[in-house]
Amino acid sequence: MTTPPQTVVIGAGPAGLTAAYELTKRQAPVQVFEADEVVGGISRTVERDGWRFDIGGHRFFTKVPQVETLWHEILPDDEFLLRPRMSRIHYRGRLFDYPLKAGNALKNLGVFEAIRCVGSYLSARISPPKDQSHLAGWVTARFGKRLYSHFFKTYNEKLWGVPATELSSDWAAQRIKNLSLLNAVINALMPKRNQKDITSLIEEFQYPKYGPGMMWERCTEHIEKRGGTVTLNTRVRTIHREDGRAVAVTVSGPDGDRRVPADHVVSSMPISELVKVMDPPAPPEVLAAANDLRYRDFLTIALVVPEEFSFPDNWIYIHEPEVKVGRIQNFGSWSPYLVKDGRTCLGLEYFLTLGDDLWNSSDEDLIKLGTAELEQLGLVRPGLVKTGYVVRMPKAYPFYDFSYSDNVEKIRRWLERDVPNVHPVGRNGMHRYNNADHSMMTAMLTVENILDGTDHDVWEVNVEEEYHEEKRPGDHGTGRAAPVLPKPASA
Repeated sequence: MTTPPQTVVIGAGPAGLTAAYELTKRQAPVQVFEADEVVGGISRTVERDGWRFDIGGHRFFTKVPQVETLWHEILPDDEFLLRPRMSRIHYRGRLFDYPLKAGNALKNLGVFEAIRCVGSYLSARISPPKDQSHLAGWVTARFGKRLYSHFFKTYNEKLWGVPATELSSDWAAQRIKNLSLLNAVINALMPKRNQKDITSLIEEFQYPKYGPGMMWERCTEHIEKRGGTVTLNTRVRTIHREDGRAVAVTVSGPDGDRRVPADHVVSSMPISELVKVMDPPAPPEVLAAANDLRYRDFLTIALVVPEEFSFPDNWIYIHEPEVKVGRIQNFGSWSPYLVKDGRTCLGLEYFLTLGDDLWNSSDEDLIKLGTAELEQLGLVRPGLVKTGYVVRMPKAYPFYDFSYSDNVEKIRRWLERDVPNVHPVGRNGMHRYNNADHSMMTAMLTVENILDGTDHDVWEVNVEEEYHEEKRPGDHGTGRAAPVLPKPASA
């Protein structure tokens, strides 16, 4: 009987815990090390004084049967709520339906501006921008300059903190895709007989009643019951290499440093950090690629307000350039179990860079900023914010600049050649803006590679061309695009 390999998993977010769950399900030994004090990564649920906050907002919907099955293995059906999906755009003091609807778009933009948007689109189709390597050119070519300036420019520049001309079009190609914003404006002006192909967004999704962290807390319990370990407040300091493989990791925790043998290492830590903990060190050109990778950080200012200022949206995108907030969640619209009777909690999301003035501001100053901007947007009357909390999340978003793809490819090639038993998975592990089900799939396929000797190329796991929240008439289910699964090399 073959002894199963000893696997070390770095990071207790969705990808890392999925790998550990799948390994323990097959009686393979696994140790998970998480630098933070909680599991879940960005999919955690933060609790303060009985209020619960979803960091970023996590809709549970997928067309991937393996992921759907896994969710319901971890949490029983009665722990899920079926929640209505709704989000809108706050722009020029008005709320636009998302995607745009005829009456709402005409009322808010006005007939003449809607016509100008269509004219701008036609102009871009006839004479598209020559440079479509950046987000601004890519979006303008497909939507026209006016729609780009109304509904893409401000939000994306808040999100990434740089002009849209400095963002790779890979971001747009991966996340915007066939978004129906343009079709909706055209739909507002076209006869009804031409509207049969207009898409809509998913109308409902599953959600753990106490937030997404509930999924990963329960997953941890399953792992530990089956003999795996999940150790928090413990950082992987070194991955030791010998004879072309990783052989052990050194971890540092409250009890000091210790060396842990490993036949395989599954890593969901940022790939830039993964390279830097190798011993012997990676070559200079690989370290340079790692140092050149960038991230966007994130904080939530959660403000408690009277229930009358609740709104039905899961979140509202803030396209107003006069305020810094990029998006506002209503936690009560995600689940009534996240809030308290008579009040709700609004989560103002700010995109920033670790160490900048906003990141380093005191919680008190941030709560004052959030309160002032919420009042400025007209979403609450002055003086009615009851209390507030601040949650910071570093390295929330891999940054898609023009060099990121070459840098990731250089690191990937080196790992495959020199450390083939180190397996990057998940969003930060692969420096890809993945959704949770995509991240989970990379982990599930990696476990098959470890235990079954399959040759899945997890880097080929990607999302289909259809926008991930979009569905067309006649579609059933959630509308979530399924990851394209790689074929084994033998095929």
